[in-house]
Amino acid sequence: MNVKVVENEKELEDAFCVRRTVFIDEQNVPAEEEIDQYEEDAVHFVSYLEGSPIAAGRFRVIDGFGKVERICVLKEARKTGAGKAIMSEIEAYALENELHKLKLNAQTHAIPFYAGLGYEVVSEEFLDAGIPHKTMIKKI
Repeated sequence: MNVKVVENEKELEDAFCVRRTVFIDEQNVPAEEEIDQYEEDAVHFVSYLEGSPIAAGRFRVIDGFGKVERICVLKEARKTGAGKAIMSEIEAYALENELHKLKLNAQTHAIPFYAGLGYEVVSEEFLDAGIPHKTMIKKI
């Protein structure tokens, strides 16, 4: 498995392809909500297995926090460590850029995954794209 910061249009399209499959096709998130106005401001990550994209995520800086967003893994690659690998790469990127506080909005079913990585719930449940979420933070 190879996780990398997106450096070109093909890698960005690979990340978007994973995101479309997971969020739009699988979870029925409207396309206009999934691909949004923040894409150009974000640092994108994509993970490959044997040359095929299997996971993606993005990272932005907001109000002194590193904001982890759009973390997703293709169904066939779940439970392989792909999610943990992409989170590890994003956290390493945050540290390289001297960001020590991370924030994310986790789908409620994914809270145990993020909690296992050291994130703590700091909000009540809310809906985003019709899906229940809670905000979580971590100091690194």
